[in-house]
Amino acid sequence: MDADVVRAVNELTSRWARSLPAENTVVSGLGLWPLLALLATGADEPGRSELAAAAGVDAATGSTDAVRLIEAIEGSADLHAALGVWVSEQLKLAESFDSVMPAPLVGMLTGNPGVDKAKLDAWAAEHTDGLIRQMPLDLDSGVLLVLASALLLRTTWVRPFTEQFRRVPDGPFAGSWHWLERVDSDLDAVRRYGDLTVATVVGDADVDVLLGIGQPQTSQAEVLAGLLDAVADPSGGVSGRELIEQGEPGAEVAPGVRIAQTTSARPDVKLSLPSFSIEVEHDLLESQELFGLTAVTSDPGDHGHFSALSPTPLQVGQAKQKVLARFFATGFEAAAVTAMAMTRAAMVTRKERRLDVALDRPFAFTAVLRDSRLPIVAGWVATPTEPGE
Repeated sequence: MDADVVRAVNELTSRWARSLPAENTVVSGLGLWPLLALLATGADEPGRSELAAAAGVDAATGSTDAVRLIEAIEGSADLHAALGVWVSEQLKLAESFDSVMPAPLVGMLTGNPGVDKAKLDAWAAEHTDGLIRQMPLDLDSGVLLVLASALLLRTTWVRPFTEQFRRVPDGPFAGSWHWLERVDSDLDAVRRYGDLTVATVVGDADVDVLLGIGQPQTSQAEVLAGLLDAVADPSGGVSGRELIEQGEPGAEVAPGVRIAQTTSARPDVKLSLPSFSIEVEHDLLESQELFGLTAVTSDPGDHGHFSALSPTPLQVGQAKQKVLARFFATGFEAAAVTAMAMTRAAMVTRKERRLDVALDRPFAFTAVLRDSRLPIVAGWVATPTEPGE
């Protein structure tokens, strides 16, 4: 997988993560990036440069890079990805259209909202195995072109968690919650990066999930950005093997990490956290500047923003993402559908030491492809989502 593309997806995800509200949420920069890259190739100035900068891509090769990324993802055991383009039967296409939007991706829109919605909803459901059943767009007869991406991630933990109910006495997580816990001998699954602790939960194929917790006063934006920095630096920071030698039992050696004791034959790590299920829909046009969409959503005059796609003046009228993430005892699953719609413009034995890691206050998470370090989704757990009995 192209390292420059991985870096660009990570940077887009990090910028987006810094802008998120302090609540339960999840985003997929990976779901959005191919659409921005495709649009950059098809756009005129100034939108072309704006989109290319947001995606961190050369506009001339953005379309090719997007397709190659999706093809590379399809080599993963745990991750599935798809791109789709639908064009209205009424839209005249430019001669250069096929060089921007590869023919195998392109389907047709009839202009009948009922028929078109059913078609696009079926595509979203097919490529997310039913986790997302609707395309996050409002379809009407004014929609002339739709671009969409779909992602589906399912992984099973190498070492599953046990399930229980736990009452947190105070703080942001105060209450009774469905809780997960496991003990692992891999000390280096925990690392400290400054004021950030990162715990890696290994999947059984090629996806891992990283969990990040900062000091109580550390902002959500800083924790998420730090976690994504750690994705690109998996051997950085201070290892768990070093942490376990840094304090006596009871001492906090990293955010959320205390030294405890175990009757195991060797040092280990106990990781505990609430299970969570988060589903969110984002209106990307509420952050136009962040995604390079300011120019291509404005009134372009007579010529439109996408002459490489059509002589009809076009502008981006909708841009949305629906995304979910679930962390449970035996694994993790996530899905995202990102879509953009274009309309006509102007329109007691020896006790060894243990690292006791407790995510009992707001924390961040991200899922990554292990070898390439490509972030798939990233999010924030402000409060647990599944009450205990």
